[in-house]
Amino acid sequence: MERRIFLKGLALGVSGLYAHSSLAANPYVGPLGVQLYTVRDAVAKDLEGSLEKLAGLGYKNLEIYGYNGTFFGKTAHEFKTILDRVGLKVVSSHHTSGIAIKSKGTLSDGWQKAVEDLHHVGAEFMVCAFLFPNERSADHYKALPSLLTSSGEATKSAGIQFAYHNHDFEFEKSADFIPYDFILQNTSPDLVKMEADLYWFGRAGIDPVAYFEKHPGRFPLWHVKDMEAGTKVFTEVGNGTIDFDRIFAARKAAGLKYWFVEQDMSKRDPFESLKISRDYLAKKNY
Repeated sequence: MERRIFLKGLALGVSGLYAHSSLAANPYVGPLGVQLYTVRDAVAKDLEGSLEKLAGLGYKNLEIYGYNGTFFGKTAHEFKTILDRVGLKVVSSHHTSGIAIKSKGTLSDGWQKAVEDLHHVGAEFMVCAFLFPNERSADHYKALPSLLTSSGEATKSAGIQFAYHNHDFEFEKSADFIPYDFILQNTSPDLVKMEADLYWFGRAGIDPVAYFEKHPGRFPLWHVKDMEAGTKVFTEVGNGTIDFDRIFAARKAAGLKYWFVEQDMSKRDPFESLKISRDYLAKKNY
Protein backbone atom coordinates (compact mmCIF):
# COMPACT_ATOMS: atom_id res chain seq x y z
CA MET A 1 0.00 0.00 0.00
CA GLU A 2 2.81 2.44 0.91
CA ARG A 3 4.54 1.65 -2.37
CA ARG A 4 1.38 2.45 -4.33
CA ILE A 5 0.87 5.71 -2.46
CA PHE A 6 4.49 6.66 -3.15
CA LEU A 7 4.17 5.86 -6.87
CA LYS A 8 0.95 7.83 -7.18
CA GLY A 9 2.65 10.78 -5.54
CA LEU A 10 5.60 10.43 -7.87
CA ALA A 11 3.29 10.36 -10.89
CA LEU A 12 1.57 13.53 -9.73
CA GLY A 13 4.95 15.13 -9.24
CA VAL A 14 6.07 14.18 -12.73
CA SER A 15 2.84 15.56 -14.21
CA GLY A 16 3.35 18.81 -12.36
CA LEU A 17 6.96 18.94 -13.44
CA TYR A 18 6.08 18.80 -17.15
CA ALA A 19 3.23 21.24 -16.85
CA HIS A 20 5.36 23.90 -15.17
CA SER A 21 6.33 26.50 -17.77
CA SER A 22 9.50 27.54 -16.02
CA LEU A 23 11.21 24.22 -16.82
CA ALA A 24 11.34 24.46 -20.60
CA ALA A 25 10.69 26.91 -23.40
CA ASN A 26 8.06 24.53 -24.80
CA PRO A 27 6.94 22.42 -21.84
CA TYR A 28 5.11 19.17 -22.42
CA VAL A 29 1.59 19.52 -21.03
CA GLY A 30 0.55 15.85 -21.38
CA PRO A 31 -0.97 13.52 -20.81
CA LEU A 32 1.63 11.03 -21.96
CA GLY A 33 0.38 7.85 -23.61
CA VAL A 34 2.15 4.52 -24.00
CA GLN A 35 1.50 1.30 -25.92
CA LEU A 36 1.65 -1.34 -23.19
CA TYR A 37 3.34 -3.81 -25.57
CA THR A 38 6.59 -1.92 -24.88
CA VAL A 39 6.77 -3.56 -21.43
CA ARG A 40 5.10 -6.86 -22.32
CA ASP A 41 7.64 -9.04 -20.51
CA ALA A 42 7.13 -7.12 -17.28
CA VAL A 43 3.35 -7.23 -17.71
CA ALA A 44 3.46 -11.02 -18.09
CA LYS A 45 5.21 -11.26 -14.71
CA ASP A 46 3.43 -8.52 -12.76
CA LEU A 47 0.56 -6.63 -14.37
CA GLU A 48 -0.26 -4.22 -11.56
CA GLY A 49 3.37 -3.56 -10.67
CA SER A 50 4.13 -2.73 -14.31
CA LEU A 51 1.21 -0.31 -14.49
CA GLU A 52 2.41 1.35 -11.28
CA LYS A 53 5.86 1.84 -12.84
CA LEU A 54 4.34 3.47 -15.91
CA ALA A 55 2.27 5.78 -13.74
CA GLY A 56 5.41 6.61 -11.78
CA LEU A 57 7.11 7.66 -15.02
CA GLY A 58 4.26 10.05 -15.78
CA TYR A 59 2.44 7.98 -18.39
CA LYS A 60 -1.33 8.33 -18.00
CA ASN A 61 -3.00 7.00 -21.17
CA LEU A 62 -2.69 3.39 -22.26
CA GLU A 63 -3.11 1.55 -25.49
CA ILE A 64 -3.36 -2.13 -24.59
CA TYR A 65 -2.88 -5.40 -26.45
CA GLY A 66 -3.66 -9.08 -26.02
CA TYR A 67 -7.38 -9.06 -25.21
CA ASN A 68 -8.57 -12.68 -25.57
CA GLY A 69 -11.85 -12.57 -23.69
CA THR A 70 -9.98 -11.31 -20.64
CA PHE A 71 -7.49 -8.53 -19.95
CA PHE A 72 -4.28 -10.32 -19.02
CA GLY A 73 -6.36 -12.93 -17.23
CA LYS A 74 -8.61 -10.35 -15.54
CA THR A 75 -12.29 -9.70 -16.15
CA ALA A 76 -13.29 -6.29 -17.42
CA HIS A 77 -14.40 -5.31 -13.91
CA GLU A 78 -11.18 -6.57 -12.30
CA PHE A 79 -9.03 -4.81 -14.86
CA LYS A 80 -10.95 -1.54 -14.51
CA THR A 81 -10.50 -1.74 -10.73
CA ILE A 82 -6.74 -2.06 -11.17
CA LEU A 83 -6.63 0.85 -13.62
CA ASP A 84 -8.58 3.08 -11.24
CA ARG A 85 -6.35 2.13 -8.34
CA VAL A 86 -3.16 2.88 -10.28
CA GLY A 87 -4.54 6.00 -11.97
CA LEU A 88 -4.31 5.00 -15.63
CA LYS A 89 -6.85 5.19 -18.46
CA VAL A 90 -7.23 2.80 -21.39
CA VAL A 91 -7.75 4.95 -24.47
CA SER A 92 -7.26 2.31 -27.14
CA SER A 93 -6.89 -1.44 -27.61
CA HIS A 94 -5.10 -3.53 -30.25
CA HIS A 95 -6.65 -6.63 -31.84
CA THR A 96 -5.74 -8.97 -34.68
CA SER A 97 -8.04 -9.87 -37.58
CA GLY A 98 -8.63 -13.53 -36.80
CA ILE A 99 -8.65 -14.28 -40.54
CA ALA A 100 -5.91 -16.93 -40.53
CA ILE A 101 -5.06 -17.28 -36.84
CA LYS A 102 -8.22 -17.91 -34.86
CA SER A 103 -8.55 -16.62 -31.30
CA LYS A 104 -11.10 -14.92 -29.11
CA GLY A 105 -11.20 -11.14 -29.10
CA THR A 106 -10.27 -10.80 -32.76
CA LEU A 107 -12.28 -9.03 -35.43
CA SER A 108 -13.55 -12.43 -36.60
CA ASP A 109 -14.24 -14.16 -33.29
CA GLY A 110 -15.89 -12.77 -30.18
CA TRP A 111 -15.79 -9.19 -31.47
CA GLN A 112 -19.07 -8.10 -29.89
CA LYS A 113 -17.91 -9.33 -26.46
CA ALA A 114 -14.63 -7.48 -26.99
CA VAL A 115 -16.56 -4.30 -27.79
CA GLU A 116 -18.65 -4.68 -24.64
CA ASP A 117 -15.59 -5.27 -22.44
CA LEU A 118 -13.62 -2.37 -23.92
CA HIS A 119 -16.63 -0.14 -23.44
CA HIS A 120 -16.72 -1.22 -19.78
CA VAL A 121 -13.10 -0.18 -19.19
CA GLY A 122 -13.71 3.17 -20.94
CA ALA A 123 -11.81 2.75 -24.20
CA GLU A 124 -12.42 5.27 -26.97
CA PHE A 125 -10.75 3.32 -29.79
CA MET A 126 -10.36 -0.29 -30.91
CA VAL A 127 -7.75 -0.99 -33.55
CA CYS A 128 -6.89 -3.74 -36.02
CA ALA A 129 -3.24 -3.94 -35.10
CA PHE A 130 -1.51 -6.43 -37.38
CA LEU A 131 -1.91 -8.83 -40.27
CA PHE A 132 0.09 -12.04 -40.02
CA PRO A 133 2.16 -13.01 -43.09
CA ASN A 134 -0.43 -15.55 -44.29
CA GLU A 135 -3.10 -12.82 -44.14
CA ARG A 136 -1.33 -10.57 -46.67
CA SER A 137 -2.32 -12.10 -49.99
CA ALA A 138 -4.10 -9.99 -52.60
CA ASP A 139 -7.31 -11.91 -51.97
CA HIS A 140 -7.12 -11.31 -48.22
CA TYR A 141 -6.46 -7.60 -48.77
CA LYS A 142 -9.44 -7.35 -51.11
CA ALA A 143 -11.71 -8.91 -48.48
CA LEU A 144 -10.32 -6.79 -45.64
CA PRO A 145 -12.40 -3.59 -46.13
CA SER A 146 -15.61 -5.55 -45.54
CA LEU A 147 -14.28 -6.96 -42.25
CA LEU A 148 -12.98 -3.56 -41.14
CA THR A 149 -16.31 -1.94 -41.97
CA SER A 150 -18.39 -4.47 -40.02
CA SER A 151 -15.96 -4.15 -37.09
CA GLY A 152 -16.34 -0.37 -37.20
CA GLU A 153 -20.12 -0.63 -37.23
CA ALA A 154 -20.00 -2.78 -34.09
CA THR A 155 -17.72 -0.39 -32.22
CA LYS A 156 -19.74 2.64 -33.30
CA SER A 157 -22.84 1.17 -31.64
CA ALA A 158 -20.91 1.29 -28.35
CA GLY A 159 -19.53 4.81 -28.89
CA ILE A 160 -16.06 3.51 -29.75
CA GLN A 161 -14.11 4.53 -32.86
CA PHE A 162 -12.51 1.77 -34.94
CA ALA A 163 -9.12 2.19 -36.64
CA TYR A 164 -6.43 0.33 -38.60
CA HIS A 165 -2.75 0.36 -37.57
CA ASN A 166 -0.04 0.13 -40.22
CA HIS A 167 3.33 -1.53 -40.48
CA ASP A 168 5.55 -1.26 -43.56
CA PHE A 169 4.15 -4.21 -45.52
CA GLU A 170 0.91 -2.37 -46.39
CA PHE A 171 2.97 -0.06 -48.60
CA GLU A 172 4.35 -2.96 -50.68
CA LYS A 173 2.48 -3.53 -53.93
CA SER A 174 0.15 -6.55 -53.92
CA ALA A 175 -1.05 -7.61 -57.35
CA ASP A 176 -1.83 -4.23 -58.95
CA PHE A 177 -2.55 -2.13 -55.84
CA ILE A 178 -0.98 -0.71 -52.66
CA PRO A 179 -2.84 -2.32 -49.72
CA TYR A 180 -2.74 0.80 -47.55
CA ASP A 181 -4.28 2.91 -50.30
CA PHE A 182 -6.82 0.17 -51.01
CA ILE A 183 -7.96 0.19 -47.37
CA LEU A 184 -8.28 3.98 -47.35
CA GLN A 185 -10.21 4.05 -50.62
CA ASN A 186 -12.58 1.21 -49.80
CA THR A 187 -13.64 1.98 -46.24
CA SER A 188 -15.70 4.78 -44.74
CA PRO A 189 -13.66 7.65 -43.27
CA ASP A 190 -16.14 7.72 -40.41
CA LEU A 191 -16.20 4.00 -39.61
CA VAL A 192 -12.52 3.21 -40.20
CA LYS A 193 -9.90 5.68 -39.05
CA MET A 194 -6.16 5.05 -39.27
CA GLU A 195 -3.54 4.79 -36.54
CA ALA A 196 -0.31 6.08 -38.08
CA ASP A 197 2.78 4.28 -36.85
CA LEU A 198 5.45 6.86 -37.53
CA TYR A 199 8.32 4.37 -37.30
CA TRP A 200 6.81 2.04 -39.90
CA PHE A 201 6.01 4.93 -42.22
CA GLY A 202 9.66 5.90 -42.01
CA ARG A 203 10.90 2.33 -42.40
CA ALA A 204 8.83 2.03 -45.59
CA GLY A 205 10.23 5.33 -46.89
CA ILE A 206 6.77 6.90 -46.90
CA ASP A 207 5.97 10.46 -45.80
CA PRO A 208 3.09 10.38 -43.27
CA VAL A 209 2.43 14.10 -43.78
CA ALA A 210 1.56 13.47 -47.43
CA TYR A 211 -1.09 10.99 -46.27
CA PHE A 212 -2.41 13.41 -43.64
CA GLU A 213 -2.86 16.05 -46.31
CA LYS A 214 -4.46 13.66 -48.81
CA HIS A 215 -6.85 12.16 -46.22
CA PRO A 216 -7.44 14.95 -43.69
CA GLY A 217 -8.96 13.98 -40.36
CA ARG A 218 -8.41 10.26 -40.94
CA PHE A 219 -5.49 9.79 -38.49
CA PRO A 220 -6.65 10.44 -34.89
CA LEU A 221 -4.09 8.03 -33.38
CA TRP A 222 -0.31 7.88 -33.80
CA HIS A 223 2.48 5.65 -32.56
CA VAL A 224 5.43 7.84 -31.69
CA LYS A 225 8.61 5.81 -31.92
CA ASP A 226 12.00 6.47 -33.43
CA MET A 227 14.36 4.73 -35.85
CA GLU A 228 18.08 4.39 -35.18
CA ALA A 229 20.38 5.78 -37.88
CA GLY A 230 22.06 3.12 -39.98
CA THR A 231 20.55 0.00 -38.41
CA LYS A 232 16.94 1.28 -38.65
CA VAL A 233 16.11 -0.58 -35.44
CA PHE A 234 13.77 0.84 -32.81
CA THR A 235 15.21 3.44 -30.47
CA GLU A 236 14.07 5.94 -27.87
CA VAL A 237 12.10 8.95 -29.09
CA GLY A 238 14.59 11.70 -29.91
CA ASN A 239 17.53 9.30 -30.36
CA GLY A 240 16.81 8.48 -33.98
CA THR A 241 16.18 9.93 -37.41
CA ILE A 242 12.45 10.67 -37.51
CA ASP A 243 11.58 14.37 -37.79
CA PHE A 244 8.86 14.58 -35.16
CA ASP A 245 8.73 18.38 -35.25
CA ARG A 246 7.74 18.32 -38.93
CA ILE A 247 5.20 15.53 -38.44
CA PHE A 248 3.57 17.07 -35.38
CA ALA A 249 3.26 20.36 -37.25
CA ALA A 250 0.70 18.53 -39.40
CA ARG A 251 -1.32 17.21 -36.46
CA LYS A 252 -4.41 19.30 -37.34
CA ALA A 253 -4.50 17.99 -40.88
CA ALA A 254 -4.21 14.46 -39.51
CA GLY A 255 -7.01 14.99 -37.00
CA LEU A 256 -4.76 13.80 -34.17
CA LYS A 257 -6.45 13.11 -30.82
CA TYR A 258 -4.08 10.75 -29.00
CA TRP A 259 -0.55 9.49 -29.47
CA PHE A 260 1.34 6.71 -27.76
CA VAL A 261 5.04 6.19 -27.17
CA GLU A 262 6.03 2.70 -28.23
CA GLN A 263 9.33 0.85 -28.52
CA ASP A 264 8.93 -2.71 -29.76
CA MET A 265 12.45 -3.69 -28.70
CA SER A 266 15.13 -1.98 -26.64
CA LYS A 267 18.82 -2.41 -25.86
CA ARG A 268 18.01 -1.12 -22.38
CA ASP A 269 15.45 -2.00 -19.76
CA PRO A 270 12.16 -0.97 -21.44
CA PHE A 271 11.18 1.27 -18.52
CA GLU A 272 14.51 3.08 -18.85
CA SER A 273 13.83 3.56 -22.56
CA LEU A 274 10.41 4.99 -21.74
CA LYS A 275 12.04 7.39 -19.29
CA ILE A 276 14.45 8.59 -22.00
CA SER A 277 11.57 9.12 -24.43
CA ARG A 278 9.61 10.91 -21.72
CA ASP A 279 12.49 13.27 -21.00
CA TYR A 280 12.84 14.15 -24.68
CA LEU A 281 9.11 14.76 -25.05
CA ALA A 282 9.14 16.93 -21.93
CA LYS A 283 11.06 19.51 -23.97
CA LYS A 284 8.40 19.63 -26.66
CA ASN A 285 4.88 21.00 -26.86
CA TYR A 286 3.38 18.19 -28.89
